[in-house]
Amino acid sequence: MNYIVDVGGSRLVVALDPEGLSVDGQPVAAHLAEVPRTPLCVLTVADAVHSVRVRRGEGRGSYTLWIAGYRFDVEAVDERTRAIRDLDVERSVGSGPAPLVAPMPGLVVRVLVEEGAVVHAGEGLVVMEAMKMENELRASAPAVVKRVHASAGAVVEKGALLIELERTDA
Repeated sequence: MNYIVDVGGSRLVVALDPEGLSVDGQPVAAHLAEVPRTPLCVLTVADAVHSVRVRRGEGRGSYTLWIAGYRFDVEAVDERTRAIRDLDVERSVGSGPAPLVAPMPGLVVRVLVEEGAVVHAGEGLVVMEAMKMENELRASAPAVVKRVHASAGAVVEKGALLIELERTDA
């Protein structure tokens, strides 16, 4: 199985197979062992032994590692997931502001904008209630409200399209 690992601005291909581990095609003698009931692992690479503190990030394959006092933000995903993410990034470049989607399941309390409205970065668009808390969802960039899909009182699932936005001419 091949994994694509992004760390410190570099992309590595890590292959795990019955013969062992290789990084960018070069065999590496390495072993990783978790320390039970702690966030620590012991990483052995060749003859060097390292203590590694691992914290799982918010996204799939996202981790923060602390090794010898240095912090590394790492993303490690399989080849298929990496290819899909790269395609999504290519499609989104130049396509305008991202649509507003529900970040979690919840209840739409208020819709703060109407179609055709010009909004600024950080301006509130929708107020949602989730886990007994109200959250104001805001525009990430200047935009024009193309279409409002949300309505007050609607129950929505995570990822539901709430508002479509398009680039402003100004």
